[in-house]
Amino acid sequence: MATATTKPAAGRGGRRYALLLALWDSEYAKEVYGGYYNVFVAAFGADDVVGGGGEGPAGDRWHCFRVIAGEFPAPEDLASYDGFVVSGSPQDAHGDEPWIRRLCALIQTVHAMRKRVLGVCFGHQVLCRALGGRVGRARNGWDVGVRKVTFARDRLEGLEFLGDLVEELPRSASLIEVHQDEVWEIPPAATVLAYSEKTRVEVFAVGEHALGIQGHPEYTVDILHNLIDRLTRQNDIRRSVGEEARRTVAETGGPDRAFWTALCKGFLGGGGAGGDRPQPSAALPAVRETAPPEVTTSCAVAGCFASAAGAMVQMARSN
Repeated sequence: MATATTKPAAGRGGRRYALLLALWDSEYAKEVYGGYYNVFVAAFGADDVVGGGGEGPAGDRWHCFRVIAGEFPAPEDLASYDGFVVSGSPQDAHGDEPWIRRLCALIQTVHAMRKRVLGVCFGHQVLCRALGGRVGRARNGWDVGVRKVTFARDRLEGLEFLGDLVEELPRSASLIEVHQDEVWEIPPAATVLAYSEKTRVEVFAVGEHALGIQGHPEYTVDILHNLIDRLTRQNDIRRSVGEEARRTVAETGGPDRAFWTALCKGFLGGGGAGGDRPQPSAALPAVRETAPPEVTTSCAVAGCFASAAGAMVQMARSN
């Protein structure tokens, strides 16, 4: 697997992406897929990309950084990447661990450079936090299983990364969910693109360069079933929650994975012309500590580096 020591090669064609892994590989992921790096590249990479940091005929390259272990791309290498993908994590996006604070700073930097940033689950939440929104405990508790996600079609017009998908966009699409935290308030200038019965902000975008998805487009049904087993065994979720999660797979017919991966590929593939020169950036969001608000999609500024108020309870163990 490519690691944080892998430096992007200069002067070569194709796109370059940095996968920021905020979790450790589970035994299941290692045994069946060779680790989560391969899961992500298989889902979001071009069809001809070779895993493990390889390069296919199109020249697209993926480099893996285990940010939960403190592995980050070097500042001087950021301009060489066309896009960044932030994975799920067993940690809280509203936590105050040094690596989470550093990840927030990295997201702010590459967003100012107009690089594409795709956040999944924890990545969705930390993207929101870094860009000025607020995240915390989900008002409806754990969401585990396959959920119907409904699109706000009136808010999709003009988003170029949707491409041809905007004309074929279904009213809703099924997506695997494993989380107990969520977005409380979206960042300034963000738009909510989709919601579900349990989660008001399933998908949000900030212009053409930031996309957050609360669910797991990269997950397969077998990964979900393994997670349900582990979460139940570890007493993170009640057995009844696990049983209900399994029922959702049968009731929905499984996730619309082809649709979601096409959406993510379209988003990441549209960022090649994004400038390497940083844009003028506003001051970092002001630090504030307040009681948990009601979930809202209104814009509000919050501190990326503020300590979360109250008890920190671990979110979904999505590793």
